[in-house]
Amino acid sequence: MSRNDAINLAYLVTIVTFVLALRFLSSPTTARRGNWLGAAGMVIAIGATLAQAGLTNYASILIVMAVSAPVGAWAARAVKMTAMPQMVALFNGVGGGAAALIALSEFHKDHPSIRSDVAIGILLSGLIGSVSFAGSMIAFAKLQELIGGRPITYPLQQASNIGLLGGICALAIVIGVHPTHDWVLVLMLGGALLFGILFVLPIGGADMPVVISLLNAFTGIAASATGFELRNNVLIVSGMLVGASGTFLTLMMARSMGRSVSNVLFGAFGTLQASGEAAVAGGDGVVRSTTADDVAVMLAYSRRVVIVPGYGLAVAQAQHDVRKLADALEERGVDVRYAIHPVAGRMPGHMNVLLAEANVPYDKLFEMDQINPEFDQTDVALVIGANDVTNPSARNSPGSPIYGMPILDVDHSQNVVVLKRSMSPGFAGIDNPLYLDPKTVMLFGDAKDSVVKLVDALGRV
Repeated sequence: MSRNDAINLAYLVTIVTFVLALRFLSSPTTARRGNWLGAAGMVIAIGATLAQAGLTNYASILIVMAVSAPVGAWAARAVKMTAMPQMVALFNGVGGGAAALIALSEFHKDHPSIRSDVAIGILLSGLIGSVSFAGSMIAFAKLQELIGGRPITYPLQQASNIGLLGGICALAIVIGVHPTHDWVLVLMLGGALLFGILFVLPIGGADMPVVISLLNAFTGIAASATGFELRNNVLIVSGMLVGASGTFLTLMMARSMGRSVSNVLFGAFGTLQASGEAAVAGGDGVVRSTTADDVAVMLAYSRRVVIVPGYGLAVAQAQHDVRKLADALEERGVDVRYAIHPVAGRMPGHMNVLLAEANVPYDKLFEMDQINPEFDQTDVALVIGANDVTNPSARNSPGSPIYGMPILDVDHSQNVVVLKRSMSPGFAGIDNPLYLDPKTVMLFGDAKDSVVKLVDALGRV
């Protein structure tokens, strides 16, 4: 077998491992195996690439790997679960930026005699990669609260964005017809970077899970186009796997919010809403505060308790204490379940990952469609830091920005206990009439401290 055949065989093995990894990642019980399998495939791909004939700059490659690999390993272990969405956005942006830089390098190396198929790959990877990089950096800044999470809008925003996109496409056509000057490609990439910034700025923080998923799909498409530039089959296939899976996930996430992708991207959802509607929708308009001792008694004598985790739980790092609370309740014979909304948190699957860290059994996690019919037979719904995904305005208030969004029907439970720091609205900036419902009580304070108090109080019941 020749060296080229061995390399192609290694790439084929890599493609198979990536496909299987994606399949395993579709289930929590096999996700860890999928991660290991994908990592093994990447090691094979790197080894096959380094074995290619004509590769001479081993020193620079190994130096970069020796510096960057420990940084990546340290970051992956040190990052807090609350910051995982930011890390996903950063890693995704790095992939898009790499695709754009490769496009610039290949254009500089081969112009003006670039083949048409390579030119198309360069234009696509450069354009899409730049948009993904810039958009991911803005998503990171919003999630990290370096800039406001609410939509940033200005007059004629959509018209100016369309004009900018038209100018970028015109530059792409010029490059395709006369690929002679580097500066034209640089100008196109600069325009794409600006478009990526302006594209994400008007998207509210509540829509970040959908945006992250979409930008992930963009990066996959850019990587696939890079594969055409470099004539690398494993890049083509793996990029399309990421692009296709990211696109499907984006559509599923938007559907779970009861909105179209275009509405998420261009609707500027998340503008601060006046609190009058919540007062009208909330019955008598009275907020009922409670104590950990009272809630512990309520929980101890329940038949079924459904825990609804949200971003507040992640911020407080309360997942391990929630597991202790659930264990204490189950020792008393209480049926404890977890209700997972598809867009709870700041990225797809955020709550699943958070609870998995605390070794919560997978069979205790129920998706929205599974758990919603169970709330009518639930004694207590314990809402921990989840706001927008439990907001009844999505069902009852046609004027609400989230009207039509599928939510967790916690208000159908016999009792609702909300653990929250204050009455401030959630990340979407929308008041929640659930907090004014006569059967809802509020346990104010840090989620971790409140859960610890509940565990202690439960031991005294």
